[in-house]
Amino acid sequence: MVSPDPGFGLYVHWPFCLSKCPYCDFNSHVRERVDAARWQRALLRELDHYGQQTFGRRLTSVFFGGGTPSLMPPEAVAAILERLGSYWHLDHDLEVSLEANPTSAEAERFAGFAAAGVNRLSIGVQALEDAALRFLGRQHSVAEALEAVELARRAVRRFSFDMIYARPEQTPQAWSAELQRALDLGPEHLSLYQLVIEPGTQFHGALRRGELSLLDEEIQADLYEATNRTLDAAGLPAYEVSNHARPGAECRHNLTYWRYGDYIGIGPGAHGRLTISGIKRATRQHRAPEIWLERVEKLGHATQAEEALDAAQRLEELLMMGLRLSEPVSRDAFKREAGVQPEELLDPAKLMVATAEGYLILDDQGLRASGEGRLRLNTLLPWLLEGAGAGRLSAAP
Repeated sequence: MVSPDPGFGLYVHWPFCLSKCPYCDFNSHVRERVDAARWQRALLRELDHYGQQTFGRRLTSVFFGGGTPSLMPPEAVAAILERLGSYWHLDHDLEVSLEANPTSAEAERFAGFAAAGVNRLSIGVQALEDAALRFLGRQHSVAEALEAVELARRAVRRFSFDMIYARPEQTPQAWSAELQRALDLGPEHLSLYQLVIEPGTQFHGALRRGELSLLDEEIQADLYEATNRTLDAAGLPAYEVSNHARPGAECRHNLTYWRYGDYIGIGPGAHGRLTISGIKRATRQHRAPEIWLERVEKLGHATQAEEALDAAQRLEELLMMGLRLSEPVSRDAFKREAGVQPEELLDPAKLMVATAEGYLILDDQGLRASGEGRLRLNTLLPWLLEGAGAGRLSAAP
């Protein structure tokens, strides 16, 4: 099987939010005032830095993430998009996504973002019950979420929205009804995440104090399986662990991550993967917004770390990302990143066990995880990679 082109993407991080959600561990910050013009200049300057390193490549996607990038002035988005052609050949169907919150003030900007060049909106709906929205610390109501979805439908060609399930005391019946309401809105793409309590979040503190209890793991698994059945029947199968789309409506930018393609990350805390002169490098920008801003203004970028990845690291990342997809990690991708095929890298006994148990499928196309396997990736991957082809990998470029 010929590996699908993973594409080449640009990620732009806007780190500011109106408030910090209790479940969020992203690099997001609340500030009373943001000098948008200064931030626009800095983002453009860091874009210039990486544009000069990757001049002439074909750019297939742009993703404005956060934080809350719908708080950006549309003029700043337009300025960034206008700069792209100075460095890269733009794909004829360049995907430009922007994450948005469905508060009334931000939703009114959707037309402005579309005029700037955004053609895909990803809306943080999170729940279609007002009580659940309050629990999740969201500042919008269900009515505002529904209005935002409708405004997005009018403004851009493509839209998606996120929802969080497996909330405390949520029943399968309640989630089924909420999910059907989401489907009735006619999305081409849905991102459906189980509630996970991350260290350092408000919810993590509440859990430790006994103020928050989670659903039993068996119920969470039942909800996950029911979600997949419902979305399959509705024509939006899971193309990744938490992402569902009608065929052809997948998020191309995120596919670049999962197919282990190259991408630039600019803005505070943004990560990148860039192959330059045949060497794949991991980049990371400084996380603190004010320090990032000062360093960009002084140096032209705020790259805190840049590491050349060896074959073992590339294999681990290739599998960590690629096995999340329903499509296989192709044999071409193994050859590209590790220099050999999966049978030569992975322990035959472990492969036999994993395939016999139905967690992995290895065939002429490549290696992929079954639905059961994707549920167990956190356990399956470290076990599979332990001692994987160390001799061969150390000899690979």
